[in-house]
Amino acid sequence: MEDKIKQPLTANASLYNGQPTDTGSSCPSARLTSCTPSISKNKGGVSVENVPSGNKQWFVLRVSYGRIIKAKAFVEAKGLECYVPLRYKEIRKKGKKRIITESLISSFMFVHATAEQVEILIHDNKVVTNESRALLSYYFDHTIHRQDYLNKNPPLTIQDEAMNNFVRLTSIKNPHIIHVTSNNIQFKLGDHVIVTEGEFKGIRGRVARMAGQQRVVVELFDGCLVATAYVPKEMMNTFKYCKI
Repeated sequence: MEDKIKQPLTANASLYNGQPTDTGSSCPSARLTSCTPSISKNKGGVSVENVPSGNKQWFVLRVSYGRIIKAKAFVEAKGLECYVPLRYKEIRKKGKKRIITESLISSFMFVHATAEQVEILIHDNKVVTNESRALLSYYFDHTIHRQDYLNKNPPLTIQDEAMNNFVRLTSIKNPHIIHVTSNNIQFKLGDHVIVTEGEFKGIRGRVARMAGQQRVVVELFDGCLVATAYVPKEMMNTFKYCKI
């Protein structure tokens, strides 16, 4: 069973990755520890920027099924920065409406740390959980090989600029932001665009059509694609794409 956090449905319910609807405080299970990326509200939605810090990188880690909240608590208890994009949906139980949180991408979490810190984290979680399956494991980059072991792949890491774009999108308070796969989207001429107006202002991605709607898709890595809500063509500009 996937980890869920239930909250009473109120007019001021804090939603969407810890960005409250009416206050400046954060809600539980939303995001980061001490090195939290700065967040500032503007007309374009939420701006999130990570300050480069030494040898730290954004590592992509696999989370065993249904344990995303436990994994987040485990990483934070180690004093490390992590990001878990969440989605919130309304359910009805015994005649009452409730808000539950679910991971937007249930099998992944993102940890900002050094390679040594992540190696210790991966080792420790197999001991601490006292369970047969590891809580966390590496997600490997299958596009390249390690220099020391040519038949092995290194852990996948995400560049700061790409991670900033992803965090910015998944922190926006919009229930129509969805996780998609390459099988259910049709890119429109592969145009790379930047959204120029509205709550998705500043988001970079590719134009796609899904269920008759024009959206902007952000692909963080192969298998991790997130789409905005509908974006009119007059609210985006094309740009020359270079891999970030």
